[in-house]
Amino acid sequence: MSSGSGVQYYHHGRFRLAGGVLPDAITAYRTYGDPANPCIVFPTCYGGRVDRDQEYMIGPDKALDPSKYYIVTFALFSNGESSSPSNTPAPYNGPYFPDVSYEDNIRAQYAVLTKELNVKKVYCAIGFSMGGQQAYYWPVVYPDFVEKFIPICGSARTSMHNKCFLEGPKAALVNSKDFENGFYTKEPQFGLRAFGRAYSAWAYGQTWFREHGYLLGDQNSSLEDFLRTQWEGGFLGTWDANDLVTLLHTWYYGDVTLVGKSTFRAAHEEDGFTSTLSAIKAKGLIMPCKTDLYFPPEDSEIEVSLMKNNSKLVIIDSTWGHMAGGGTNIRDDEFIQAEVRAFLES
Repeated sequence: MSSGSGVQYYHHGRFRLAGGVLPDAITAYRTYGDPANPCIVFPTCYGGRVDRDQEYMIGPDKALDPSKYYIVTFALFSNGESSSPSNTPAPYNGPYFPDVSYEDNIRAQYAVLTKELNVKKVYCAIGFSMGGQQAYYWPVVYPDFVEKFIPICGSARTSMHNKCFLEGPKAALVNSKDFENGFYTKEPQFGLRAFGRAYSAWAYGQTWFREHGYLLGDQNSSLEDFLRTQWEGGFLGTWDANDLVTLLHTWYYGDVTLVGKSTFRAAHEEDGFTSTLSAIKAKGLIMPCKTDLYFPPEDSEIEVSLMKNNSKLVIIDSTWGHMAGGGTNIRDDEFIQAEVRAFLES
């Protein structure tokens, strides 16, 4: 663990989002290290919080070393720390909370960096999963502000295959008998349990179960134990259902070609994918996992082929699927950190 600033909150005042305007939008963040050092932005993923989940990459013996870098971790809108359906007062509470895009999050993070922290340039934007998609957005939204970017198990846009997956857990949650169209007055346990089970199917690679057992190598456990403990238990008492839906919506509509457009509902109406990626100035280290079912390496290969900035593709050779990128096991974590460290120092 590395000591940081503790969670801080930046008040934007009135802030435009893709689905409307919040009268007092809030971005939660933490800082590590000396502000005089090169700045690294490290935003959260789906299910990530700055108060507990980012430090697997931060420390004197880790890739993001606070003695070398000024590290700023950011909480996504709707993660329960930044402005979210669960913590925003009426009339924007719960199901009335507006839709949020990745671009909204990047604009908010930029405001914190420039207005509050006096950061003049970001040396690197790095993230895992939804954090990786934000890393892709940074050099597109602010092309002259970012020098490097590292998406780990992420993508420049959410593929149709990925969207099909997202429809499963979303349907399980919003159609449950206790979700009540988002107007629930107590935790919708049926919906959250169903959501967790539907979400579990793609988290690990296909060979992970065979090689590691259901509960991280415990051969005495069962599939039911895995689903109940790891997935139902991971959301119950921890996540607000409306927060999960709004976050999922941000993920669903992730697409760097939509930056600057007035709405993100018309995804893929005009495909500028090649021109958008080829225009990226920042140098990237693109790190998919070989067995990731959310963001397969084939998509990353296409993305790197379209970039003209000597970006590098490094595939994580792991059976852990999407979970390889989130600090869940020593072998993959050591491999990722070594590659990140070398890229940052190059």
